[in-house]
Amino acid sequence: MKEKHFYDSSCQCCKLSRNCFLSATSPMLVTSTQAEFPSESELRQPIDINSFRPKPKVRIIGVVIREKPPYWLGWPGSSYDVEGHRKEYEKSFFASANRVGVNLEMLPDPIENDSALEEFIRFISTEKPDAILIHTQRRKMWKKIEKIYETTHIPMLVWAPIGTVFTTQIHEFARKEGVYVLSTLDTSSIDQALRMVRAKKQLDATQILVVHGNERKDEVMDRFNTKIRHVPRNMMEEMFQKIPVTEEVKDIAGEMKKKALKVVEPTDEDLINAGRSYIAGKHLLKLEGANAITTDCLGMVTQKTVPTPPCMGACLFQDHGVTYGCEADIFGAFSLMFVSYLFDKPGFMNDPVPETVKNELITAHCVCGTKLNGFDKPSEPYILRSHSESNIGVSLQVLWKEGQPVTLVRFNNPHELILDTGVVKENINTPPAGGCRTNFSIKMDNVEESRDVLGFHQVVFYGNHKRDVQNFCQLFGIKVIHSPAIANPVISGDTKG
Repeated sequence: MKEKHFYDSSCQCCKLSRNCFLSATSPMLVTSTQAEFPSESELRQPIDINSFRPKPKVRIIGVVIREKPPYWLGWPGSSYDVEGHRKEYEKSFFASANRVGVNLEMLPDPIENDSALEEFIRFISTEKPDAILIHTQRRKMWKKIEKIYETTHIPMLVWAPIGTVFTTQIHEFARKEGVYVLSTLDTSSIDQALRMVRAKKQLDATQILVVHGNERKDEVMDRFNTKIRHVPRNMMEEMFQKIPVTEEVKDIAGEMKKKALKVVEPTDEDLINAGRSYIAGKHLLKLEGANAITTDCLGMVTQKTVPTPPCMGACLFQDHGVTYGCEADIFGAFSLMFVSYLFDKPGFMNDPVPETVKNELITAHCVCGTKLNGFDKPSEPYILRSHSESNIGVSLQVLWKEGQPVTLVRFNNPHELILDTGVVKENINTPPAGGCRTNFSIKMDNVEESRDVLGFHQVVFYGNHKRDVQNFCQLFGIKVIHSPAIANPVISGDTKG
């Protein structure tokens, strides 16, 4: 790509220090102005939670590249129905674009000679779409495809159906930053390819609200241009106090209780307060023009400034594709956003604990979405519990599917991501265990020793999506690291006291 970002290997921190974080953000650092709190009548007006999920316009331009048919010998072969397959795949491209929600424009004229190639390069360099989709229909086209890549510097998706490429032709090219090659007949994979482009645009379009401390200021994250707005913690505390007990609050409390397998600690008053906390979060997002939020929830609980942690409300946010992260952890929230936008399902930001007898990783937290199979899929079962550390309010113990493959991701900074996979072994109750309410163990893949798993507040989500995450990171120039496969007695990185 024209502008490449390089990871600074001298920076080994996982949870960034203030200086390191600012070095990973753009120069924008300004004081923002607080808007006035809404009136009581405004606070009684429902807000559609779905309105916060960013829906940026995503433009992808597609083109077919080939020799002018009919072919004689050479792959994909003289028997290959060039125009028939072109129409077939184009139909699949448009169906995928419609499902994912991106705008795809397929050029009517294929690139069939050098002059058409030069014309396309000039056109695409002027139009500057978010990505190019190239459908190759001839094995001899790869030098031309590489020329488009080298001269346009635009993220490139290459659809190369089986019979149009050898391994030797793309051994290096398919590993270049800014390229994603699909050599397959599986047209369902087009969805995820387009979703990668959409997710990057969504990350760029998002403003995260960080509710902590006493300062108010704005920053912009490097590489993604994600906006970060810091606001004082007392804004959330004050907003919660202003939220009346509306019919919406009562409905939320009633629905959560009705759908739960059972209710253990929470009272009806706890559920009402949890509903108010959810409404407060929506109003604060609207007030600040933000799309996602992370709060100093533990600070509010520790100092008893609110009667309930925001755990239940945060779970509802996650189930609607709107990130609500814990503990004012910016890159924890960013990792949640990444999963939400790229896979259309919620992730689970957790505290990692080693189980040294079974050699498994236990992941635990008091906030977990229930739509783990996808926002449009049925919820996983849950039990209503209290927030474990304080034993107040409402948290969800979401029961993860045993035997379910999972992926773990964590952005250390805008340029580096931890990526691992595993399989859910069992749900763990508290008590007898200590720790947070949603609590389950994972048998890690390709990690000999569970104590060596990298990161803190990793985001776990359903499915083995290792290759999908790697493909996104390659397309947009993010370094991927994995936990060590062979037992390592010393792991540098984040610790949590």
